[in-house]
Amino acid sequence: MGTTALRLSVKPWHTIAASLTVLAAPAFFVFEDLVSGFVLLTLGMAAAYKADRGGCDPNRRFLGRGAPSLLRDLSLIAIGLLIVRTISLAAELGNIAMLKFTLALGGAVLVPYLVSRFIYQDRATGFPWRAGQRWGKLHWGWLAAVLVLGWLILPFYFIGSGVYQNWPVVDSPELIVRLFVGVGAVGIWDELFFICTVFAVLLRHFPAWLANVLQAVVFVSFLWELGYRAWGPLLTIPFALVQGVIFLRTKSLGYVVTVHLLFDAVVFAVLVHAHNPTLFQIFPTAP
Repeated sequence: MGTTALRLSVKPWHTIAASLTVLAAPAFFVFEDLVSGFVLLTLGMAAAYKADRGGCDPNRRFLGRGAPSLLRDLSLIAIGLLIVRTISLAAELGNIAMLKFTLALGGAVLVPYLVSRFIYQDRATGFPWRAGQRWGKLHWGWLAAVLVLGWLILPFYFIGSGVYQNWPVVDSPELIVRLFVGVGAVGIWDELFFICTVFAVLLRHFPAWLANVLQAVVFVSFLWELGYRAWGPLLTIPFALVQGVIFLRTKSLGYVVTVHLLFDAVVFAVLVHAHNPTLFQIFPTAP
C-alpha cells in the first residue's frame, strides 16, 4: 500500500490531475452539481494520462511495472466518488435509506479494492488493521483527549448552530438504536474510504503533507452533505488532517477507527440529547 511518500516530489501535472479529481468531491457533495463533478473527474483523468506519459515509458506504468500509474490510481478515487454520488447523503433512518447507504458506501470501498487487485493487478488500497505495535501512553492519552474535546465542543456546534436538525428526530428506542448503528457504521466507512483508499492512493504519488490535504478535501466535502454544515468545516478539516497524520504515524486502521468511533459516540449522544433534552444531560449546554 504505497511508496515512501516523504521522498516524493511535487510534480505539476501530477498535482493538477489529483487536484481536479478531488475537487469533484465538493462539486458532488457541497454544491451537488453533477455536471461539474463529471467534468472535473474527466479533466483529472486526462491530466493523469498526461502525467503518466511525461518523462518515462508509458508502457511500464500501464502494465504495472516500475512506478505506479497515476491514471489507474486516481481512477480508483473517481470510481468511489461516483458510487457514493448514486445516493443522497441526507441522514435517514428508514430501512430503504439504510440499505442504500450500505450498498453505496460499501461499494465505494469494495469496488476500487477489487479493481486494483484483480483488474490492475496491483495493491493500491488495503486495510492494515494493526501495525504490530502495542498502544502506548500517547495512544491512550489521545483517545481520552478525543472524548474530552468532543464533550466540550460538539454540543456547542450541533445545538448552538442548529445543525442537529440535519439529522432525523430520534424519539423512540428503535430510532435511537438505528442512529447509533448508522453513526458508527458511517464512521468506520470514513476511515476505510478516505484513509485506506483515497489517502493510500495519493501517498503513492505525493509527499505526505500534500496527500493529506487532498484527502481532507474529499473527507470534508462528504461530511458537509451528510449534515456537518454551518461552521462544521472548522471542526471537520482539522479532524480529517489529524486522522491522516495519525495513520501515517501508527500505520494502524484499528487505531484511527477507534479514534473515530469515540468521536462519533459523542456525536451520537449530542444528537440524542438535542432531540430529547431530558436524555444525556451530561454536556456543558445541558440544563
